[in-house]
Amino acid sequence: MTSNDATKPRLRFAPSPTGYLHVGGARTALFNWLYARKFGGEFLLRIEDTDKARSTDESTRAIFEGMEWLGLDWDNGVVYQGANLARHQADAQRLLENGTAYRCFCTAAELDERRREAEARKEAFRYDGRCDRLPRDEVERRVAAGMPFVIRFRVPEGTTEWNDMVHDRIAFPNKDIDDFVILRSDGTPIYNLAVVSDDIDMGITIVMRGDDHISNTPKQIQLYRALGASLPRFAHLPMIHGLDGKKLSKRHGATAVGDYQHYGLLPGAMLNFLALLGWSPGGDREVMTIPEMIELFSVDGLQKKAAVFDPKKLEWMNGQHLSMVPLEELEPRVTPAIVTARLATEAELIERRQWYMSLLDLLRVRSRTIDDIVRQAGPYFLENIEYDPAAVAKNWKDPAEAKSMLLATRDALAAVPDWKPEPLEASLRSLAEARGITAGKVFQPLRVALTGMTVSPGIFEMLVQMGRDLSLKRIDKAISTLAE
Repeated sequence: MTSNDATKPRLRFAPSPTGYLHVGGARTALFNWLYARKFGGEFLLRIEDTDKARSTDESTRAIFEGMEWLGLDWDNGVVYQGANLARHQADAQRLLENGTAYRCFCTAAELDERRREAEARKEAFRYDGRCDRLPRDEVERRVAAGMPFVIRFRVPEGTTEWNDMVHDRIAFPNKDIDDFVILRSDGTPIYNLAVVSDDIDMGITIVMRGDDHISNTPKQIQLYRALGASLPRFAHLPMIHGLDGKKLSKRHGATAVGDYQHYGLLPGAMLNFLALLGWSPGGDREVMTIPEMIELFSVDGLQKKAAVFDPKKLEWMNGQHLSMVPLEELEPRVTPAIVTARLATEAELIERRQWYMSLLDLLRVRSRTIDDIVRQAGPYFLENIEYDPAAVAKNWKDPAEAKSMLLATRDALAAVPDWKPEPLEASLRSLAEARGITAGKVFQPLRVALTGMTVSPGIFEMLVQMGRDLSLKRIDKAISTLAE
């Protein structure tokens, strides 16, 4: 699978299928995808399913569904890490043979005892490399006797450093790194070996991931060198925090991408929001389409400091995208929600498509989520509406006065021959003038009569969208309600 084209960047997203696709993982996938799409590279997907006890098919499906919803398409087939066990074992064997790894026969119980002794001395526990000092014939005797062993990597002396694409130079003294296990006694690989083996095989040229992986990187660089492979470039992205400055977790609300899909968010808005968690396109630019994000993306814009996940900002961003996305793209995302809310059937919406598209265009301007659009759409479909108590208390405070105003409003509207915004506005403003009141004193009681709410699109656009018959019917219902 290794690429022959040295100039083509190859990046990967490598989630573990032990849970849903969370916000941090989606952001990592997005940055890898943006880089690959910007620079004509390949974006590969690897499912790291070596932890058989915790990996589930349901989690794998959720990862696929989350990425497909976001539109983060991957190149080539999906790589399943668990299928590469033979290569992982062969690479561990190569390291044994070239002298960069050794067998360790220390049992878990012995290591626990030494760890407790170190704690009692108030020292940090370190593996002392004792099995590396065993004579060769003793090692062979133990292997022949069937003694279980792990394979440990022999950490060289010196310093391991790299020029990180985000953090610039990072260096680790090798004396601070224990000889680490790369293969368990049951023959399964430890994370660092599996990742390096797979990245070499996949021809990965850039490893872009969260900066919680920084401590793994010196071990992985040492493994690359011991296996005689060229190093990829590393980019460690800032962590995502909640508004309280702590690492994002379930206590901050939803962290699974799938939840936001069900909250009525657009995938383009989610991607736009995620892109700004650790990257700046420059200037004060915030709202971007996907093609604009690809065009503007650069490593220079990646930030070192932690990003803050602000749900209100996400909602605002979604409102911006609702307003700018082509209606033809918005309609298939809203229609299932309209049908689920039992406002109309799909067949009814197809039959009245022009009217329906006009309604969506009217409602999206004041909406932040698809759920907002559905909530606002109710009065245009339902036979009867409920009046929001707060709207009634504010705008129908005096029932007799409100009833009088609505009777006069009905007469004025019924007399308008051409049911269009301009003549409707002229009629209602004339009514206000004749009564010596502001236009708002006419509009607000009418708004509650038409929708049951205090917030809606402009009153005249709303009257046109509802049509003469439904509008007058709503006013009649309000008058009779006020007369009770």
